Amino acid sequence: MAEAADIQGMKHSPARRWLGRTGAVAAGVPLLAGLLGGLAAPQATAAVSTPSTAASGPVTASPASTTAEPSGSSTVSIALDTLAPSAPTKGDTLTISGTVTNKSKKPVTDAQVDLRVGPQLTGRTAIDDAVERSNDTTYDPLPVGGKYKVEFKKLASGISYDFALSVPVSKLGLGADGVYQLGVTLTGRTAAEPYDHTLGVRRTFLPWQPESVDTRTKFTYLWPLISTSHVSAETGSDDQQTPLFENDDLAEELAPGGRLEQLVSLGSQLPVTWAVDPDLLATVSAMTEPYRVRDGNSTVAGKNQLVARTWLNSLEKAVQDNPHIVALPFGDPDLASLAHGGETVSGTLGHLQGSSEVAAVTVESILHVQPATDFAWPVNGAVDPSIVDVATSAGADKVISRSDSIQDNLPYTASAARPIGGGTTAVVSDTRLSTAFEGDVTTAGSSTLAVQKFLAQSLAVTLQDSSKQRNIVVAPQRTPSASQAQSMARALQGLDGQRWTQSSDLVAAAAAKPDTNATTKVPGASRYPDKLRDQELPPSAFEEIKGIDERLGKFKAILTLPDRVATPFANAVNRALSTSWRGDATGAREYRGSVNRYLVSLTGEVQLIQKSELTLSGRSATIPVTVQNQLLQGVDHLVLRLKSTNKTRLKLDDGSAVAQQTIKIDGGHTQVVKFTGDANANGPVGLTAQLYTADGRPYGNPMSFQVRVSELTPTVMLVIAGGVLLLVLAGVKMYSQRKRAVAAKAAEDKAAADAADAAEAEAGDADDSDGDTGGSAADSDTHSHDSEDPADDGTEPTPAPAAAPSAEKIPADINGAEPGQPSDPTPDTRPESGDPSGKGEKVDR
Repeated sequence: MAEAADIQGMKHSPARRWLGRTGAVAAGVPLLAGLLGGLAAPQATAAVSTPSTAASGPVTASPASTTAEPSGSSTVSIALDTLAPSAPTKGDTLTISGTVTNKSKKPVTDAQVDLRVGPQLTGRTAIDDAVERSNDTTYDPLPVGGKYKVEFKKLASGISYDFALSVPVSKLGLGADGVYQLGVTLTGRTAAEPYDHTLGVRRTFLPWQPESVDTRTKFTYLWPLISTSHVSAETGSDDQQTPLFENDDLAEELAPGGRLEQLVSLGSQLPVTWAVDPDLLATVSAMTEPYRVRDGNSTVAGKNQLVARTWLNSLEKAVQDNPHIVALPFGDPDLASLAHGGETVSGTLGHLQGSSEVAAVTVESILHVQPATDFAWPVNGAVDPSIVDVATSAGADKVISRSDSIQDNLPYTASAARPIGGGTTAVVSDTRLSTAFEGDVTTAGSSTLAVQKFLAQSLAVTLQDSSKQRNIVVAPQRTPSASQAQSMARALQGLDGQRWTQSSDLVAAAAAKPDTNATTKVPGASRYPDKLRDQELPPSAFEEIKGIDERLGKFKAILTLPDRVATPFANAVNRALSTSWRGDATGAREYRGSVNRYLVSLTGEVQLIQKSELTLSGRSATIPVTVQNQLLQGVDHLVLRLKSTNKTRLKLDDGSAVAQQTIKIDGGHTQVVKFTGDANANGPVGLTAQLYTADGRPYGNPMSFQVRVSELTPTVMLVIAGGVLLLVLAGVKMYSQRKRAVAAKAAEDKAAADAADAAEAEAGDADDSDGDTGGSAADSDTHSHDSEDPADDGTEPTPAPAAAPSAEKIPADINGAEPGQPSDPTPDTRPESGDPSGKGEKVDR
């Protein structure tokens, strides 16, 4: 039952701890007696216990060497950097190296590093108890002794010293197969205690299974390839719709030595089941082509195409050699958040369905292998009924859980597969093995301890019941660091001999025959860990996403190429639901905000242009409304409605208060939509224009403007016509007066000409008297000629008066007087003038 208590994550009871301490006290009584005896002559004891550096063989421990220091005291810290082989067999030589550091302010003299082998540990709980005492210097077994030690004359304060021990396994005194505790100690003297005593210890575990057992444990290890979200919803205008990256941080993970590079490099050499987020594959694939990265308010070109291509090629080769791959839903959505905060928000679970459908397509198109897509993996394998329901709603029928969530009350570790009802299988991973590398393993010492503990626990599982084969699944943290991945790889390499385990894959583990004694009950919601619940997306996040969905639905409804926005935004919403946002609430909120802002900016590219106040004169007039489309693609299935707030004063198109027209505009164009308005009364009228989708949902903001109606009644028209007539009459009168003046002037000119002719006649008579008669005949001929065309009298008509402000035309017969009128002067018979007409004048020919 101790195993059952440990599997359930329960602490040891106070009674059990008390019994353990009582046993320790009883075991320490002989040691205390030896200590009291040794204190009588400390100098002599020290002399006896000091070994010679040339000594060989086991060295008998003096009473001082077993002196008990205060529990947990450690003057010298010890780090075990290497322990190889991690799981030795017969004939091997165990090599241990590390450092010792004097943490006190005084030097340590006559120091000696020894290797000690403790008793065999029975069961997994015993291993956990030993971990809690790993630095306790209270008691240690005898050292291996002999030449298998390292001596230091002096350890200065604060200085680290390297050591290395190589011991044949045959010298370790190992007995039956099992897990042994291995300790490295440092004994020495201080100024306050000038005798040999233990000043520091570091314990680890040594799995001892030199031969293969008859029934080995089937061992499945998930190898996660998951990252955070790096791509925004924004894409380029090119045909490939080049994505815009929020940052270029992923390149660091893909580069040599980076986290993801290490996972692929190490995983390609291990018998693992790949657990892949398709979003990561799609993101890296986009990086292999030219891409853009956001840089403040602008963007810059990404420069890591080669890094992305190298990583993707390496992964493709690795999965071809090891095709066991599970595709998580696109973006790795947080199932617990969806179950606890998003299930009540309409439309939320639809995203999980979509992300599951696109997962297989993404993996197959990029890696050219067919993944398993029927697995769901909640955070830390913690489940409750609502999480299981959400996980299976998207098509998954296998849920990866953990043994600290679905707990057994068994004295052994049961197989992973559990039927939990409704055709769903819970694949319960082992908590101890799954969390073995979650801590800080950046140092060689911490990594070595984690690897040895992992191997010890795996052997302990097999030894629980060597006659029963079980399937054990390990589901580590989602995003292991590079150092954690290296430690995980070292642990799996320690199992290469397959002496107590044999590798398997997740699909096979889920299909294995379940243990009939194992629990199949899903824990209630009250048992879901508060720590995990506090990290979930808040309900407000799902309301934001719902708003994005609604806005996107309206936007797609009017587009001629809706897929160009549907896919990028669907992927962006999936990323907004990602498990990777746990622990980063601010980042999650900012990402959702960026997606929403970009969508708002796109929908705003199709808009109504604001109008100023219009003035309509007349009973009927045209009201123009301008619609602008600044998108790169056309819009269709869009309706423009114009509404009058005062139907009595201004009616639209068909005599109602509302008129509408269907809109279709190409990308980058503007369209003017014309409505007819009929006015019945003067005064201002408010109009509101609003765009609608084909299904009647408002699109964008309404645009309001005012029309001022100025109706022209019959009375007003009569007044205007009378005014025009008066203007025409005034023009005629002015023209007649001008013509009379011209005629008077012509009469004066004729009188002057007649006087001149008379003078000439008198002069001619005088000439005739001189016998010259030729001129008279000529003059007679000339006058006769002039009188034949009295209209061509050489006079120039008066220019027409300026036109009056009227639409009517002036009659043609007022341009000149008819000949033969009584008021006309006698026709002028002078020769036609050859001078050009004056400016603005008209010459009648």
